[in-house]
Amino acid sequence: MSFSEESSSSSSSSLNGDAYALLFNALRLIPISHYVLALSLLFVIVIYNFLEFHFVEDLFSGFRGSPVRLTFNSSSPIYDGVVSKCKIVHGRYLVTPWLSSPHIQTAFLHFFGRPPCFSYRRQLFRLSDGGMIALDWLMGSTGPGDVFHANNFISKDDTTPIAIVIPGLTSDSAASYIRHLVFNTAKRGWNVVVSNHRGLGGVSITSDCFYNAGWTEDAREVIGYLHHEYPKAPLFAIGTSIGANILVKYLGEEGEKTPVAGAAAICSPWDLLIGDRFIGRRLIQKIYDRALTIGLQDYAQLHEPRYSRLANWEGIKKSRSIRDFDSHATCLVGKFETVDTYYRNCSSSTYVGNVSIPLLCISSLDDPVCTVEAIPWDECRSNCSIHAIVSIFTSFYVPFDIVFL
Repeated sequence: MSFSEESSSSSSSSLNGDAYALLFNALRLIPISHYVLALSLLFVIVIYNFLEFHFVEDLFSGFRGSPVRLTFNSSSPIYDGVVSKCKIVHGRYLVTPWLSSPHIQTAFLHFFGRPPCFSYRRQLFRLSDGGMIALDWLMGSTGPGDVFHANNFISKDDTTPIAIVIPGLTSDSAASYIRHLVFNTAKRGWNVVVSNHRGLGGVSITSDCFYNAGWTEDAREVIGYLHHEYPKAPLFAIGTSIGANILVKYLGEEGEKTPVAGAAAICSPWDLLIGDRFIGRRLIQKIYDRALTIGLQDYAQLHEPRYSRLANWEGIKKSRSIRDFDSHATCLVGKFETVDTYYRNCSSSTYVGNVSIPLLCISSLDDPVCTVEAIPWDECRSNCSIHAIVSIFTSFYVPFDIVFL
């Protein structure tokens, strides 16, 4: 390198150094408060997007809310006779402004839902394979000021409708959202019973069968029993989350043979394979995945002796996702070849076309766990018995007035 080239290179480095020094000095002149304001604004933007708030969108729309999206078969007699006359289905939904995030709403209901105070009457029901589940009854009518009057007996000749509630994953009759659903249904004069899953509600596992997302045998036996015991009472069924998947699968399996007169599926996952891909897609969904996995591990801990014998106990303890748990527990107990086989076989989306009773499906466009991508639109549209309602309702935060039309 010549002397002139060395000199030019040294001069260029010196200028770069001077430029950075000037820039640094200029940045030092900016008040600290401005940096704090900028970082705060950046933090708010990140949190706003991470938690999927839609307050700004609601603000620009004048807080008019979003229209409810109703999917149904145009030739359905149910639409002309019932749904077309239900104003709330054709209205708009506006979320509480300070709860304009599906994640905040879900957390709020879980921690601050203030479930109504009432007690259940427990009936232990023995299943054909030796298993035991708890049927928790809340029976009564509405008095002045919504005072609840409990009854302890239903006669065989009673014609009051019975609503059977099937809870979600690891949930039982004590869950806040179940208590809200049960209470609001019973206030309208219905008899309501929660069919707890095996091993939940404080009842021990008494056989080598555990429930899973596609386990319909318990629902089939309970519904058959109730129909036999109360033949004059119309039976209706409500499923939430995994309970909704179980309910729709059962209805599709039974077709016209079911004694259920009508049903509602709230926030069903529909396609478990798509749901599995969705829940591992983003960080916020992975948090839900981890939380649900912990719930499954707690459930397994209650029944460790049987899980230790029937499944991979060490794998269960080390599970970090629902898929891990299903691999080490559900597939082994249920004798599924792979996790994907389990998800395919137990997804209710493949059974929708066989449902032959009026079925109301309520899903949320911003559901943090049960993605809208899994909703079987075409199947719902082609079946005259099904009406799918989709809006920005958040999981388990739906208007209970539209559960039964």
